[in-house]
Amino acid sequence: MKSKAVLACADVTKILDAAEQFATERQWAVSVAVVDDGGHLLGMRRLDGAAPMTAYMGPAKANTAALGRRESAAFETMINGGRQAFLSAPQLQGMLEGGVPIVVDGQVVGAVGVSGVKSSEDVEIAQAGIAALGLS
Repeated sequence: MKSKAVLACADVTKILDAAEQFATERQWAVSVAVVDDGGHLLGMRRLDGAAPMTAYMGPAKANTAALGRRESAAFETMINGGRQAFLSAPQLQGMLEGGVPIVVDGQVVGAVGVSGVKSSEDVEIAQAGIAALGLS
């Protein structure tokens, strides 16, 4: 039987705090979501001025990254590359860049999803949040 790390409430708070600080310093109005390895929402923040739609898209991107065990951008690339049938994949609604898995000892323990600015900037925010955990 394998053992693996899990995200604690304190970890979720660290991620959200760091992501919020990173986005706020750049005046980016976004929603940030953290999910566990099964894609279940553990925490979310919708920053002042973030569009209502971002509160749906951030968690969807995080869910996709957690369940897919890779950045959500990989699915967007597949679809743009001609695999439109992938749009019918069950439980994956956030197949756009902005979802980043959290990996500990080679195991995905969750993911962060961000929505509200350019997708590459969404990724920067997610990575800043994950960096707060001090993982190598």
